[in-house]
Amino acid sequence: MVRIRLRRVGAKKQPSYRIVAAHSEAQRDGKFLEILGFYNPRTDPATIQLKEDRIYDWMSKGAQPSDAAVQVFRSAGLLERYERFKKGESLETLLAEAQAAAEARNVNPKTTQAAKTS
Repeated sequence: MVRIRLRRVGAKKQPSYRIVAAHSEAQRDGKFLEILGFYNPRTDPATIQLKEDRIYDWMSKGAQPSDAAVQVFRSAGLLERYERFKKGESLETLLAEAQAAAEARNVNPKTTQAAKTS
């Protein structure tokens, strides 16, 4: 079974995560099939970059997202768009909507961190 889950990357005490498709038996940071996105919870707001077309493809083939991946997808609005994709809405429309949401959500993390420290 294929799972969509988080793979930890980053230095000690500075976690960031790649969202990957991996076999459910593989280790957390072990072999994976494809990188589907990136998640950094340390920025304000959290940085989320997703390849939604590839995520839709994997989920339509039966891949199950982990609980942590579901939380990231929910905060990005991906699950609602996926439900509309399953009902037949065009992929191009959904991807354009996702791109607009990502631009609104992902503020430059360096500027927001600098504004907090000054």
